[in-house]
Order: sequence, then structure tokens, then C-alpha cells
Amino acid sequence: MERYKVHIINDNTYMEADQNTSLMELSKEYAGERSNRFLLAKVDNIERDLNYVIDNDCTVEFLDISSDFGYRTYQRSCAFIMLAAIAKVVGQDNAVWVEHTINNNYFCHIDGIDVTEDLLSDIKNKMQSIIRQNYTIEKLNVPVNEAIEMFEKYGLEHRKKALNYVKSLNVTVYKMNNYYDYLYGTMVPQTGYISTFDLHMHSDGFVLQFESRNEPGVVNEYKAYPKLTQIYAEYTNWSRILEVSSAGALNDLICHGRLKEIILISEALQEKKIAIIADEIFRNGKRIVLIAGPSSSGKTTFSNRLGIQLKVLGLSPSIISLDDYYRNREDIPVGEDGRQDFECLESLNVERFNDDILKLLKGEAVETPLYDFITGKSKPKGKLIKMDADSVLIIEGIHGINENLTHRIPKDDKYKIYISALTQLNIDEHSRISTTDTRLLRRIVRDNNFRGFSAKSTIDMWHKVLEGENKNIFPYQEQADAMFNSALIYELGVLKTYAEPLLFSIEPSESGYMEAKRLLNFLNSFLNIPAVNIPPNSLIREFIGGSCFNV
Repeated sequence: MERYKVHIINDNTYMEADQNTSLMELSKEYAGERSNRFLLAKVDNIERDLNYVIDNDCTVEFLDISSDFGYRTYQRSCAFIMLAAIAKVVGQDNAVWVEHTINNNYFCHIDGIDVTEDLLSDIKNKMQSIIRQNYTIEKLNVPVNEAIEMFEKYGLEHRKKALNYVKSLNVTVYKMNNYYDYLYGTMVPQTGYISTFDLHMHSDGFVLQFESRNEPGVVNEYKAYPKLTQIYAEYTNWSRILEVSSAGALNDLICHGRLKEIILISEALQEKKIAIIADEIFRNGKRIVLIAGPSSSGKTTFSNRLGIQLKVLGLSPSIISLDDYYRNREDIPVGEDGRQDFECLESLNVERFNDDILKLLKGEAVETPLYDFITGKSKPKGKLIKMDADSVLIIEGIHGINENLTHRIPKDDKYKIYISALTQLNIDEHSRISTTDTRLLRRIVRDNNFRGFSAKSTIDMWHKVLEGENKNIFPYQEQADAMFNSALIYELGVLKTYAEPLLFSIEPSESGYMEAKRLLNFLNSFLNIPAVNIPPNSLIREFIGGSCFNV
């Protein structure tokens, strides 16, 4: 029997594996009782589930819940068990929708069923039973036409639509104790790998609470986020207006020649929302508008479009970027990792910012700074601004809604807006689309178009961006006076055209390869959409180019 040399890079261990040894078997030999914390592995820089059989000399990195890929596998597998449990408890006649995240948990609802505490208790008990039985989760390679028939029987209309656009002849389907599902990614090999979860009623559905990445055995805290929930509900209503709630439904409308209509209505819905926000600013006499949101949320284009709506109301807006208030580069504080932290509030000259705003509110002329990112210092000449009775100051930057930024500015003068690409579109009933993935694709395209960065560079630094957002933006989002969802229901088909060549350029030996392959597989769910009918003031133009604003 042939034996293979395996370099386990978790702790630089070398082992030998017999022919036909699975990663699950290898993990038990390597980690013993700790092996069930490993959820998948990276083999020669390629994502593999634990049923994968080693067939040559290779390097292996086992991944647990603390890694991005490990956490996705945990979430996907836990949701799979939940869906199987619901099928047992209520039957398969009522579609279950797995939708957006709330504090790293999944919001779900069941069509045609009122969720009660008793129902959630029954589902939770069934999930725990499935976990105790430690059923095998079997990976099957099924012809597409058979998969379509299978899910048509379950009444999964949008799953069927999605499969209609699969280019390959076969698809991966997972089987567990006569329950079948198709969740676009790696799963754990047995249900016993999932141990920690909870269910909590929320809005017209419930939240599936996952195990914390940082605290094993502890579920993520349930948080209501009423303003964020309202924005998701608004987007759901927009989806109904557009007749698009899944990637398959979007593809169907494109194939029936309705793309231009989808673009026009999507843009009109966003413009109407911006006009409503402008009306509220005008009605309440607000003079300082603070706009914050995570990376690639479209803050710059939104600020310009809001400015136009304020001009329609007879106001005179001026736009300031918080980036111009960066301290000199040598004065940027250092984070825990020993590197300068450009994301923290202390990287800004907060006192000068407050001084300038207070002077402007008093009617004094102020020369605000202009930051030179090449030299890391403010330019000798800044931007001269003076406010009169009709003036409104629009300030955009990641700390905009953090009260510590504007601690000296009177509350009555401030209006805070949180903006993010809060994607509500699903691939199908059971497969959600991550808002973070939408923003990452936006940033990959923008960084390449306007900043000269490769897709690999953007992917490599994305985790640092997310760390900064979790610390400096998301904790303050509910403090906003208004929220704006910058996601466009058609945009992933547009981004696909620009992002695919950039993602394909990442080589198998490079650090961003697994993430690139994951994003490419995700984009396969969408038909390409040309940019020709997208208006020049669209938010998506900030990333693909052709904007009428100076962005």
C-alpha cells in the first residue's frame, strides 16, 4: 500500500498517511479528542472537506471555527441541520428562507407559518436529536436535471430557478438521514461536529444563533437592531416591487428582456429614499450631516446625490471628508499588532475638527485641511468654507456616527446617516448572499480601476478592514437618525463582468487563491450584466467607473 508524506502546517508537523486515508481520519490521528474542532482543511492551498481522500504528498492546514472558511462551514452545516429539523417538524410544504445576518447570526422565516416559542422549542429539540445521532453528511454528485426534480418536489421554486442556470452537468447535493439539500459550499462530515447553537424569535421569523468564533461553547449574543431590521424590511419590499428575491429570479427577468426596467426601478427607489432623507434634514433644520458606513458602501456617491437633493430644497451643501483630518503619518497611533492603526478615531485630529465645525456654525470662514496621502501630511493650502443661513455641511467618513467624534457639537445641529450595501437578495431559499461579499467585490473592482491594486492585494488586506469596521463602525450603527441601503438588486451581475478576470489572475500558489475560487463559484449564480444602461449617477459607478461625480 502506498504511503504519502503530509506536512501539517498548523504546527509544522510531518506525518505519513496510507493510501485512501481521509482528512477526517488524519485529523483524528493528528489531534485526537480535539479533532472535532477541525471543520475542513486546506490541501495544497485548495479548500477540501474532511471526507477528501489524500492521494499524493501534500501540505495540509486544518481549519477550525476561528478561521473565515471554518466559520462559514460551521454556519452552513448548522443551517443544514436546522433545515432538516424544520422539514421534520413542519413538513416540506412551507419554504424556509435563510436571509441576512444579525450580529453574525442568521435571520430566517418560514412561509405561511407563524413562529412561536413552542415551535422554536420543537425545532431546537429536533436539531439536538440530529446532532446526538451523529448522522453522516454525505456528499453526492447528482445530474442537474435530477436535482431540479428533487427540489421541485420540496416546493423550492427559487432553488429550481438557480439550478436552471448551472453550467455544469452535475451539482453537489448533501444527504443526511434522507434529507437532501444544496448549500453552495463545504460541509462537516457528521452532524456531531455541530454542538453549540440557539434559536430566538425575531420580527416575523427567528434568528439562528451560532457559536462565537472567539468563545468556544458560547453562542453569539442576540441583538434586535430595530433600525437595521427596518431597512432590511424596506429592501424586501423593494424586492417585491421588482419581482426579484433570488439570483434565479433576476436571471429569469434578464432572459425575458426586462433588464433595463430592473435598472431604472432600482435606481428610482434609491433616489426616492435619498429625497426622503433630504426632506427630513430640511424639515428638522439640521446643519451638520454626518455619513458613516463600512468600506465600499458608496459613501462618496451618496454624499453627492444627497447634496443634489438638498439643493433642490434650496439649501447650499458643502462636502467634507474626514480623511482630510488625519494626523501626520508619524503621529498615527500604533495598534495591538504593532502597526499604525489608520482606522481608529485617534488617527484623526478630533479637536481641530470640532474647532472648525463650531467656527463654521458661528458663521466664521474656515480653511479646512486637505490631506496628502503621498506625503502623509496636510497640504499647505486647504479648502475655504463659510456657512450662511441656508448652508448644510455634509461630512463623510467611517467615524461619522460615533458621538465621540463630534462631542463638542450641539446635538440639535447633527443628523447622522448610516450607509451600507445590505444585500437582501438570496441565491435561493436556503442560500443567502453575504453583504460582506458584495462589498469585497465592489472593493476589488474599485481598487483595480482607480488605485492600482491587484485582487490578491485587496483580498489579503480585507480581514484588517473588517476588524476595523467591527471596532469602529458597526457598534454605532443604531445611533444613526437614518439608514440607507446602497445595495442594488442587479449589481452582482455587473460586478461579475469586472471581477472575474481579476479573480482568475490569482495563482493556485498565492495566498488569496481559496477566497478567489470561492467568489468565482458564487458569481456563477449570476448572468453577466453590461454597464451600458446604468446611469452615470448610480452608486455602482463609484466602483466600475463612468460616474458623473468626481469619485
